[in-house]
Order: sequence, then C-alpha cells, then structure tokens
Amino acid sequence: MKSSLFTLLSICLPLLLLCQEMGNANYGNAASNGNNSNIKSVKAPVQYHNSNQLTIEVAGIYNLESDGYIAIFAASQSGKTAEETDQLMNNQIEKVRSGLQSSNIEAEIFVDMISFIPLYEYAVEKKIFSKKTYKEVPSGFEMKKNLHIRYQDADALEKIISLCAKAEIYDLVKVDHYSEKLEQFKEEMRTKAIGILKEKIQFHKEVLNIELDSKDRTMGEGFLMFYPTEQYRSYQAYCNTSITPQQQSKVRNVQKSTTYYYSPVFPKQHDFIMNAEKIDPGMQLLYTLSVSFDLKEKKDNPAPVANSTTKKEYILITANGQIKTLPIE
Repeated sequence: MKSSLFTLLSICLPLLLLCQEMGNANYGNAASNGNNSNIKSVKAPVQYHNSNQLTIEVAGIYNLESDGYIAIFAASQSGKTAEETDQLMNNQIEKVRSGLQSSNIEAEIFVDMISFIPLYEYAVEKKIFSKKTYKEVPSGFEMKKNLHIRYQDADALEKIISLCAKAEIYDLVKVDHYSEKLEQFKEEMRTKAIGILKEKIQFHKEVLNIELDSKDRTMGEGFLMFYPTEQYRSYQAYCNTSITPQQQSKVRNVQKSTTYYYSPVFPKQHDFIMNAEKIDPGMQLLYTLSVSFDLKEKKDNPAPVANSTTKKEYILITANGQIKTLPIE
C-alpha cells in the first residue's frame, strides 16, 4: 500500500508543482509554453555574418531602484452654486493635507486644476399654442482636480490611499516612479557591457582566427526605459463548467473576473541583468552596445610615381649647315 501511495505521489507531485508555477494567466492561452506542442523547435536566435563584416552586440537589463514616487488621485465635486462646489472641493483637499501632517508622512501635494463647468438639465417650456418643448437650464456646477502626491517611502502609499478614502477621494489614477541617479545607472551598464564585449571579441578572434584589433570598426549604442505603468497586462480568470445543461434549460453565464498583473521585460535575448533579485514593480533600463568590424583586406597603396621633367634644348643650324646646341639658363 505504501509503495502504491509513493508511486501516485511521484506522478502527481510534478504536475502540482507545474500548476503552481504556471499561474492562472496561462489558462486558455494557446501561446503559453505549457501548452505549446512546438516547444522543441524553439532555438536561440543565430546571427549570421558575411565575409566582409562582423557585428557583435551586447544587451542588458537594469532593474532600477526608485528614489521616489508620485501618486495621482482624481477628485470630483458638484454643487448648486460655484461657491458651494469650490468649498466642497477645498474641504476634500484639506482633509488629505491635514491627514498627511498628523500621520507624519513625508509627502508633498500639488493640486492640478482639470475642469470647472456648469451642469444643465431639461425643463419643460409651456406655451399656449404649441406642443410641449424641452429647454436646457443650469442646474449646478462640477469641478475636477487631480492631486499629485510625491513621497519617498513605497510603504506610504497604503496610508495615503486610506487618507484619500476618508476624504471621499477613491480614484487612484496612476503611480509614477523617478530616479535621480539615472546617469550613474547608465554608466554602470556601459562598464558591464564593455567587459562582456571584450570577451565576445576574444571569442570571435579565436573562432575565426582573425585579428580584429587592426580592422576598421563602427559603434552604436542605445538606451530604452520602461516604467511600471507600461508593464501591466490584463487577463481574465479562466473558469469552465464540466456539466452539460439539459435541453430547454436556461443557461446564465457569469461574467469572468478581469484583473491585471505586473509583467516586466525578461532577459530572453540579453547578455546580463543587473539587480535581478528585485521583486517589486519598478523602472527597467535596457541597453544595447553594437560594434561592427570591416573584414575586407586593405589594398596596398601604389608607390607614388616621381614626376619626370623634360629637359629642353635649343638647336641652331647655321647658314653653312653646322648644328650648334644653345645653352639654357
């Protein structure tokens, strides 16, 4: 009995581990690696070169640490008069300000005015000799503002959301990240890429038996930044019933839940990744360094031809037939 139980666990355990790591985002996705029957045909990309040129590239990813964050909340208020609407909005914003101060949260607030417009409704206009008509009449005002809240501690966001909720501000538009050491991160990536590039050059010199140091070359590089707001993907929870409804039965399908998850750039075709242990959403800096070598043999320049000078002579024939050469000064 123990042997049978062990055999059953040996078969089921890898399946359980596979399901645990795959996640719900891959359910119903025909392109996922778990359901792809052509997975064996997937190979690493190979870059071929002709006999006249050799291009060597190095690509990397840097998961950056953020120096601060800016959360944007959308607030909206409406009232019968302009003064009432403005006062209601100011009360909301003041609740957030005082809440941040009393909670000792280090944050700055910038209020961005979005719109302030009148609202209208339809009223029946009565006339004696005509049919009933509808006319727009002012009914109040609507004001919209955005609160830009800058903070340094990532854990402060939950407290800020609670404070905004108490002030009846529920719409968190987005959270932006920023870094004050971007140039430093770029220089670190350059240093890392140059080291790998030298190793690749040495490898090609050994494989091709070509001395690349004397070859003409051209270089190119490029940076690309991804922010967390660009890296979220949506998916719908996969759920399917195994019960077949009877004929003439009414079936009411329940709407599947749709949510989002953070999907950063993974180093599939990259040579290195820096700060790979970072697990929270953040900025990603991509870098590519490319060097092309001209493998054509240089032709020897022909020796310069010396300018030949023609020596001129003047010859005089006398009356009696004598030939004399005249000197040229």
